[in-house]
Amino acid sequence: MFGSISQWDGDIFDHFNRLEREMADLLGYSSGPASIREVARGSYPAINLGSTDDGVEVFVFAAGINQDQLELSIQQNLLTVNGECPDRQPESSNAYIKERFAGQFKRSLSLPEDIDPESATARYTNGVLHISLKRRAEAKARKIQVN
Repeated sequence: MFGSISQWDGDIFDHFNRLEREMADLLGYSSGPASIREVARGSYPAINLGSTDDGVEVFVFAAGINQDQLELSIQQNLLTVNGECPDRQPESSNAYIKERFAGQFKRSLSLPEDIDPESATARYTNGVLHISLKRRAEAKARKIQVN
């Protein structure tokens, strides 16, 4: 189960990752999502979602992406954001640390049942995609005057 880490036959970080996985197995925990509604740590892009009486505001943090590379869809109250993050590393460079995600991505999140998909608007500014969705008029609470 535990091999010798004194044999440096690979990257030292591979050994640390293997040790972390083995400790997680031993202790019975996982670094993955705890439920179907959670995403794994480091999922790209990061998303903030806020709800108001009038609707839902979604902020997708996707810096450095051409807005033409972003695709949004809503189907059965599931908002999906697709896109591609370019690799900004020069081909002649031999980078040994690469922390920024590059490649295609897809994130989906459930929306409340009373959201009107036809009301969706999206604006991409300074690396943040802001999606606004309004609630259906019939779903909003209305005040009734008491006589």
